[in-house]
Amino acid sequence: MKRSRVLAVLVGGVFIVAVMSLNRMLELMQGAGLKQRGETPAGQVHDDLSHLQQKIDRLEHLLSDNNRLVATLRDSLLQRKAPWETGARANVSSDSAHGQTDRLPGCRLADEPKDGANGVQLLDVYDLLPFDNPDGGAWKQGFEIRYQGNEWDEQPLELFLVPHSHNDPGWLKTFDSYYQDQTKHILNNMLIKLSEDSRRKMIWAEISFFSKWWNDIDDQKREIVKRLLRAGQLELVTGGWVMADEANSHYFALLDQLIEGHQWIQRHLGVKPSSGWAVDPFGHSPSMTYLLKGAGLRDMVIQRVHYAVKKHFAKQQTLEFLWRQSWDSSSRSDITCHMMPFYSYDVPHTCGPNPAICCQFDFHRLPGGRVSCPWRIPPQPITEQNVQERALLLLDQYRQKSRLFHSPVLLVSLGDDFRFVESSEWDAQFSNYQKLFDYFDQHPELHVKARFGTLSDYFKALRRRLTAAGTTLPTLRGDFFTYSDRDDHYWSGYFTSRPFYKRLDRTLEATLRATEILFSLTTAEMRRYRGDGHLVADFPAHQHFQRLTTGRRSLALFQHHDGVTGTARDPVVVDYGTRLFHSILNLRQVLQSSAHWLLLLDKSQYHYDQSKPFLKMDDVISAQDALPQKTLLTLSDEPRSLIIFNPTEQLRTSVISIVVDSPDARVVDAQTGQPMTAQISAVWEEPTLASAEDFQLDFVAQLPPLSLVVYHVTKASVGSANRARYTFHRRGNPPTIQTEHFQVSRPEGPDTDAPLSLSNKHVQIWSSSETGLLQKLRLQSGLVRQVQVQFLWYGTTRNRDKSGAYLFLPGEEGAQLYSSSEPPLVRVSRGPVFSDITSCFRHFTHRVRLYHLEGHAGKSLEISNMVDIRSEVNRELAMRIVSNVASGNRFYSDLNSFQMQQRRTLAKLPLQAHFYPMTSASFLQDETSRVSLLSAQSQAVASLRPGELEVILDRRLQQDDNLGLGQGITDNKLTASLYQLLLEDRRGGAQEVGGASVQHLSLLAHLTSLSLCHPPITMVATSDSQLPKLRPFLPLQSSLPCDVHLLNLRTLEDTQEAGSPSQEVALLLHRKGFDCSSAPEPPLQCSWSAHEEVNLDDIFSPLQFSSVRQSGLTLLREDDEPESARPQRAPHVARLRPMEISAFRVEIG
Repeated sequence: MKRSRVLAVLVGGVFIVAVMSLNRMLELMQGAGLKQRGETPAGQVHDDLSHLQQKIDRLEHLLSDNNRLVATLRDSLLQRKAPWETGARANVSSDSAHGQTDRLPGCRLADEPKDGANGVQLLDVYDLLPFDNPDGGAWKQGFEIRYQGNEWDEQPLELFLVPHSHNDPGWLKTFDSYYQDQTKHILNNMLIKLSEDSRRKMIWAEISFFSKWWNDIDDQKREIVKRLLRAGQLELVTGGWVMADEANSHYFALLDQLIEGHQWIQRHLGVKPSSGWAVDPFGHSPSMTYLLKGAGLRDMVIQRVHYAVKKHFAKQQTLEFLWRQSWDSSSRSDITCHMMPFYSYDVPHTCGPNPAICCQFDFHRLPGGRVSCPWRIPPQPITEQNVQERALLLLDQYRQKSRLFHSPVLLVSLGDDFRFVESSEWDAQFSNYQKLFDYFDQHPELHVKARFGTLSDYFKALRRRLTAAGTTLPTLRGDFFTYSDRDDHYWSGYFTSRPFYKRLDRTLEATLRATEILFSLTTAEMRRYRGDGHLVADFPAHQHFQRLTTGRRSLALFQHHDGVTGTARDPVVVDYGTRLFHSILNLRQVLQSSAHWLLLLDKSQYHYDQSKPFLKMDDVISAQDALPQKTLLTLSDEPRSLIIFNPTEQLRTSVISIVVDSPDARVVDAQTGQPMTAQISAVWEEPTLASAEDFQLDFVAQLPPLSLVVYHVTKASVGSANRARYTFHRRGNPPTIQTEHFQVSRPEGPDTDAPLSLSNKHVQIWSSSETGLLQKLRLQSGLVRQVQVQFLWYGTTRNRDKSGAYLFLPGEEGAQLYSSSEPPLVRVSRGPVFSDITSCFRHFTHRVRLYHLEGHAGKSLEISNMVDIRSEVNRELAMRIVSNVASGNRFYSDLNSFQMQQRRTLAKLPLQAHFYPMTSASFLQDETSRVSLLSAQSQAVASLRPGELEVILDRRLQQDDNLGLGQGITDNKLTASLYQLLLEDRRGGAQEVGGASVQHLSLLAHLTSLSLCHPPITMVATSDSQLPKLRPFLPLQSSLPCDVHLLNLRTLEDTQEAGSPSQEVALLLHRKGFDCSSAPEPPLQCSWSAHEEVNLDDIFSPLQFSSVRQSGLTLLREDDEPESARPQRAPHVARLRPMEISAFRVEIG
């Protein structure tokens, strides 16, 4: 209060001085003007006017200085001294009165970063390209490449041939089948064949396979592996558990699979990857490059980029660039990237532009083998007789390819899927190429030095040449979606394919994160409790750590670019699903056991019995392809204990939902005995049939950050509980409703056609009485927007190539509005905790729900769909939101839930090109409003017309799309999808920035997304009346700043004892960048970071860190900051920049 009064006085004083100065200057000017009018000759008028103009300009300058002064004064009051100087907290409280134009400290203004003439913005490239596809000759999608022949006289061509074998951890076969049939033979032969000649090299990417093989080999072979790594003959590239998909994967999972791979490499091999290799993911995301750079990689190679973009980059000689984050104004995030110029990463498309020639240098295709060249000119073994002709033919291809790059260093890969299985292939490739290389060496007049190499060899030589020439690579901002490999074949289908498993992926992700955090807190608390650094004897820490490791690896394996993408064969999908399912069950055991120990008042009563767990989950998943089902809780006068874990770092108001056997129940806080607001609803066995035995009990819980809170549920006196009231609508055919416990009504008279309306304190909605689908939204502020929900069918084209697992090739008619012969049943429920409208259609049940909650939790609309299209043929179901937001041809979708990317709808592109991956968020906006759609699962999103946003919910396609899978996708399931829809006012700094502006989610959208992706976890104590005394576990005294996300608290493996937890924990924090143009009213109940530096001891209080060491994102010891740079004692102050992830190796004291 005091501060705002001082601010008001200061600003008022400055304003008065400014006004007085302005008046005085105007008087002087006027006086001078009057005097001169009588005396001045006509010739001087022009001079006087220009003099007056100068004075006005100067006055404007003074006023703008004055404005700056006021702003600086305000900011300096808001951004007080650093908290560790004053002892205060590091955050600005949300109590401070933010006026309409005040910006939240730390928010990000929309801007358009500029990188000068040497910068490339991919959005601008898209605007520029005609996206025509003329025949380029030998290089079908390119152009004819010419050279003189003397270009290499001064600087010889330096060529690195990089042998590789691309091993999919699941695609046409399962992970284990591929390993047994192919991968183990490749790696066994690698040991023998690389050892035969020190000039031979090889790169390997997939650590999932490498670690499995390592477990199979003896110590002698392991020593050979280490020797080859030391000699630089073998290089591990990227070092992730898999070569991850970059479209559907959430950044938590992308980083987790990278950590799993890097930690394994560090433990067993002691090396660190320096180069990335991503030749098969179907499009590329800058979120992945951010993680790679943060994990210590310097360079990377990508391949699957739209053919028109490749051609453009090849013409400009910009196939090598520094990939920079769109939001980064510095060069900190830059990583050197090499884009392969041609169609594929196989041998025919890597030596040069002519595949018919390059295929002749794939010596695995020699006559008599199982594979041949489709161009019908086979390779020839290299002999003394043909070596000259063969070498010159190959050199011509190398030289042509080299003309597409700035430097005379050339990267050519040698490999394909599951290559080098047989010993004969190793011999054929290496011996024939060595003869060609020897010929080049013997003929210096050719000016070429060729040898086998690794990615490190190549990038080292590239740097050396660039430095010598004094050239720098251009910078690039943007992403490489949506990928097309030819014609109108856009790979936007896989953004949605197998949506059931995309949802299961996120369920495992949320379960894993919650379990990691609770397990780390439990072991730290045990060590503190015992006082000797040891864990409680009865706690199965070793088994639990094994379960965590298996969970990490199951999630990691599924991030493979044929896993989460939904592009594997049916049996492989079942194998992935089974791994995800078993991991969820195993992690739940760790959660239950950890919570059990933390909750006990008397810790000596802890006993672990796997067959009789003390806590159980409130739902059961019966199989890998089944949705979770709530378990029935039997109530009596004796209280049943419910334990709720809040896995987020924020205090949250959540609605907890359980199923009980009585329509009369009450819930109290076990600590205080305070009754909770609750509501009893029907469990609908069919749209009009309510269960007579099961009832849904929902109550409002206040959950402190990372807490375990105990509630008691008992049977209540008859009629004492708030029951939901129902209204049913169906046009022309009134339904018969069967329920004995709930009040049911039907609309009569004028109400029959009136729009349905629901409201809470923050928002009011109107829906169609005929369909129940949303039509309009109104905020408490008065902002009203048309927001209509529609459902649509897409068919597939009549052409030969049709939609499949990868491709979306819709029919020429585009989307058709969903219609059904039967009018839908519409069920409206109203109650004190929530009200909702459910529409029951044949292929889906759609529900929109408003929660009657204080604070930000009540500001969004929950939308859920239950979809079943198993009866359909070649159809895709979409949900479209049609609004009157004037968004033009632009919208924003997220990349891996890490950052937002602007998208543009362009008339020159086909419909399928406008669908982009959406991991968790997209939005439309104009100058006064923003509509955000936040999702709990990945899917395709598009905005085909201004004000529209649509997502594909499921796809069922009868045919293969000729990309190798060999089947359609017809294994559809009953599939749930969940969203939050948020309408927000925009003000204060909401002017549109032109061009490729960088935008962010609002703070409210970030918090809503956090709640959506990390719901509270409900456990039930066994109904034994001899229940020991429990107390809530409250590890933090307050929420973290609301722009700081606890990404993970991951226990690291013990360096001495393999497979056991160490005392060290990886603390991963992500400081979110959030939008300046919407400050929610009333202000959020959390604080936000005013400074880049935060005191970790302070924000995690009362948890204490006995040691904190900042590290790289994959926690490799060599990336740890040196001892000299570390704060030796508390406070542990760390720098958290907006948008950045920071990793710390900590011990919780």
